[in-house]
Amino acid sequence: MAESTRPPAGHVVDAPLTSPAATQGLLEVFRHRYLLKLLVRREISARYSGSFLGLIWSYINPLSQFLIYVFIFTLLLGRDRTENFAIHIFTGLIVVHFFTETFNAGTRSIVRNKALIRKMSLPKEMFPVASMLVSLYHVAPQLVILVVACVPYGWTPDVLGMLALLLALGIIMTLGTALALLFSVANVYFRDFASAVGILTNFVRFSVPMIYPFTLVEERFKGFAEYYLYNPLAEAVLLVQRAFWVGTTSDPAATAATELPDHLFTRGLVMLAISALVLVLAQLVFRSLEDKIPERLN
Repeated sequence: MAESTRPPAGHVVDAPLTSPAATQGLLEVFRHRYLLKLLVRREISARYSGSFLGLIWSYINPLSQFLIYVFIFTLLLGRDRTENFAIHIFTGLIVVHFFTETFNAGTRSIVRNKALIRKMSLPKEMFPVASMLVSLYHVAPQLVILVVACVPYGWTPDVLGMLALLLALGIIMTLGTALALLFSVANVYFRDFASAVGILTNFVRFSVPMIYPFTLVEERFKGFAEYYLYNPLAEAVLLVQRAFWVGTTSDPAATAATELPDHLFTRGLVMLAISALVLVLAQLVFRSLEDKIPERLN
C-alpha cells in the first residue's frame, strides 16, 4: 500500500499572513469591474427611485438650466460682449457640474456605504470611483442638449474639437477621482470634510471662464492671467469651449485665435499629467489610511 502523503494533524502551512482586504488600490477596482458596475447601477437607480419620469429628468434638468441662462444673460441682460453667451456658459457648466458632483459624492461615498464595507472585503477605492462614473453618466444628456443647441448656429463636429472634449473629460475624471479619494478617507476620520467640500465647490464656478470670458481675465490681470491657467478646471472649460462654443460663432478661426489662450492642447496635456500625479499621491495616502476605515465607521 502506498504511503499516505496527507499532512499530520495540526500541521501549519508555512506562509506569510496577509490581510483579507484588497491591497492593489485602483488596479484592484478594475479587476472587480462587475462589482463596480453594480455599484454604479445601484446609485443611478436609487437617484430616480419612485420617480415617474425616471431618467428623463437627466435631460430635463440641463435643458431647464440652459433655457434659464438664455433668458437671463441673452434676453434680460443683453450680454453682447461674448457671442452666443448662453452656450459659452453652458459648456462651462458641464465641466463644473461633472467635477463638483464627483467631488461631493465621492467625499461622502465611503461613509454612505459603511454597511457594505463592514460586510464585504472589497477595494474601498471602488466607492469614490463609482461616484465619478455616476457623474460621468450624467454628462451624456448634458452633451446631447449642448449639441442640439449648437447645431442651429452652424456648429459641426471636428477632429480637434472632439479631441479637446476627450482631453477635458480626462482631466476632470482624473482630478475628480483623486480629490474624491483623498477627501473620502479624510471624511471617515472627521465628518467636517463633507461640509468643507460643499463650501469649496461653491467657488468653482467663479474660478473658471464660464460666466465671464477668458479675455476679461487677460484684460484685468495682464501678465498674471498666466497663473490663472494653472487651474486644471479652467483649462478643461476652455477645451470644452473649443469643442463646442467656438464652432457656433460667426468666425470660428478668429474666435479660437482671440478668445482662447495659446497652446491650449499642450496646456491640457500638462494638466492631465499633473492630475494623474495627484491621483497617484491620493492613492498612496488612501492606502496608508484605509486599514483604519472599518473601525472608524463604527
